[in-house]
Parts: sequence; C-alpha cells; structure tokens
Amino acid sequence: MKPLFADKMRTIFAILGSLLILFIAWPLLRTVTASSPVLLWQTLLDEEVRDSILLTFYASLVATGLAFICGVPLAYLLARLDFPGKWLIEGIIDVPIVVPHSAAGIALLMVFGRRALLGRAFGLLGVKFVSATPGIVAAMLFVSLSFLVNAAREGFEAVDPRLERVARTLGASPWRTFWRVSFPLAWRSILSGAIMMWARGLSEFGAVVILAYHPMVAPVLLYERFESFGLRYARPVATLMILICLAVFVALRMVAGRKGARG
Repeated sequence: MKPLFADKMRTIFAILGSLLILFIAWPLLRTVTASSPVLLWQTLLDEEVRDSILLTFYASLVATGLAFICGVPLAYLLARLDFPGKWLIEGIIDVPIVVPHSAAGIALLMVFGRRALLGRAFGLLGVKFVSATPGIVAAMLFVSLSFLVNAAREGFEAVDPRLERVARTLGASPWRTFWRVSFPLAWRSILSGAIMMWARGLSEFGAVVILAYHPMVAPVLLYERFESFGLRYARPVATLMILICLAVFVALRMVAGRKGARG
C-alpha cells in the first residue's frame, strides 16, 4: 500500500478513484445484502426466473459466436488493409454504441418484423424474430458486436506485419499464416472483446423488449416484476443476476490471470 500513498498526487488520485469504486460497489452490495439466502433460493427455484436467466446467457453466447465468425475476419481486414470506404465501415461498426437501444430495437423490427422483407423470408424457413429467441439473439448481436470487432482489430494491429511476411516467405499460405501467426498473437485481445460483448449482451433490455418481449430474458423479467409487483419482488431477481455475473467474471479473471502467469 505504501507506493499508493507515496506522495500527495498519488494520495489524491487514490481518494478520487476510491470514490468511483464506492459509487459502483455500494449499490451492488446494498442489493445483494437486502435479500436473505432463503429468499434467493426460492427465487432460483422459480421456473420462470431460472429459464429467463438461462435464456439470457444462452442468447448472448450465440450472439457472441456469430460475431466471432463474421467479426474477426472483418477486424483483420480493417487492421491490415486500406481501401475506399474504410472509414465508413469503421463508423458503421461504432454506431450501435451511440444509438439508443430502443431505437435499435425499432430499426431491427423494421427489418426482421413479420411484414418486413427479411422477416417474411426467414418466416418461409420457419424462423421468426418477433417474440422469439432469434430476435433476442439479433438484438444482442446488434448492440454489442462493436466490442468484439474493435478489440479484435486492435489485437491484429498490434501484431507486427513483418511476422506475417516472414511466414509467407517460408512457404506458409495466407490461411496458415493467419491461424498460426496472426490469430494466436491477437488471441488475448479477441478473447477480451468476446467477453465484453457477451457481458454487454447479458444486460441488454431496450432492443430486446421491442423486438422480442417474449420469451423474457432476465432484464425484461426484472422490469416486468418491478412494474407489476414492485421492488420487493424484483429485488431477488436482480440479486441473483448480480451474483451470477460476479461469479462468472471472477472465474474468468482467475483463468486469465493463470494464463498470463504461465505466459
């Protein structure tokens, strides 16, 4: 702790940083301690609550997987190539971060709604987005893909292009160079972006509630219980989500820390 308070500047910085940490930690701690373990267990046994939490994690994971398949190649192209309209593509990727998510939900409804062109086309294949799980995945994908693509692009930009050129001169194909040189070196950034995207999807409400109110993900269920029954019935669901997310991220931090120590 001594280096933290070695001089006045660091002491002031530590105090200011502590205020921000307190701002985050206090409401979370207050929420977690407001519900008894018995009440939390009863809430977890509620089938509606359990299904909504599982659906939230599953839909966000699927959205992250889709972004990984399409977003990592796009990130590599943005990191390695200069081409006309590149700035426009980078801007489009960043737009979902700025657009209000309720507006994003309406925009998605205009494309994937029952009367929209893509909505009707997917409907012929038996896939619907309104009030269905694919709609939840689409909403989570739209609002959170920027995290994965931008992190992956930064990871590829940090890889020295000379390493790729050396691999090519030694006879490696473009595919082999990507998978054996570029991707492993950028993997940590890609993983970080994937985790951030998945986490952002877990908390999505605005776009999901407009495109696919049902089946209810945890944020929508939390909102409905608060609106219908008040704080007393919504608080245990909020506590469960906080505890589950906290446990998941602590585990991820521990795994990342072990990998970093081995590296």
